[in-house]
Amino acid sequence: MTKRTTASPGMIVALATASVLVASCSGSREDVRVSFCKKLVATQVASPSSVRWTDVQTHPRGHSGLSVVLGFESDGLSGPRQATCRYRYNAVEDTALMLSDPLSAYSTSPETMTIDGESLSRSALAEAVKQAMIAQGKAIIDRAQQGIEDAAALARDRLGSGNGN
Repeated sequence: MTKRTTASPGMIVALATASVLVASCSGSREDVRVSFCKKLVATQVASPSSVRWTDVQTHPRGHSGLSVVLGFESDGLSGPRQATCRYRYNAVEDTALMLSDPLSAYSTSPETMTIDGESLSRSALAEAVKQAMIAQGKAIIDRAQQGIEDAAALARDRLGSGNGN
């Protein structure tokens, strides 16, 4: 006699939730200030998909702020390009987190940005931040949607197989 078990609604919800959480985590070990600066650069080039990162440097300078310097190539232009995002020091006091992750002492949104030595105006930087945040939001939603679809497919397969394992 074969015992037929079905997944409970709670199990399906748990699977979907776990899939969404796993899908929304990037898994990247890159600091958020570096990855956000890269996203800002992508908003400023004609063809974001053509950007190739050649160098990443971080220069924390205590209360003087943090500079993230990115070397990149894009748009088939000859020669290397460079972008610099400057972040304000944002720590109230030294913490264990700051000691283990020194960049955490700085804000996560840059106060200034230059590309190839040209400063973005405050309004241009604000628009770049807005566009980068919209792109990040869309990527999170896409990953979450894919996680939900994967969980639903898994649940359908488990329910369809009849063995519930």
